[in-house]
Amino acid sequence: MDPKTFDIGVPVDRPVTPSGRVKQGQLPAATVARTVYHGSYEGLFGAWQEFEKWIAAQGRTAAPSLWETYLTDPAANPDPKTGRTELTRPLTK
Repeated sequence: MDPKTFDIGVPVDRPVTPSGRVKQGQLPAATVARTVYHGSYEGLFGAWQEFEKWIAAQGRTAAPSLWETYLTDPAANPDPKTGRTELTRPLTK
């Protein structure tokens, strides 16, 4: 994947028809590690680092992919300190 390319996932109620740069896809079944980070977007890098350390301390190995799910809508709650972001990392072992 081109480093300037990323996937965005949204729930849909019917199959997606590919058009232009929009393509349908799905995540394969996997065992994952997941946590929720509380704070602003600026703290996400550090949260991922701590999460990676925790995964390693459990004797697990993280797969190369990862994703974030933004649980707090900044339009409804604009205070960045109250943000909640779910961090998910598939595991290879």
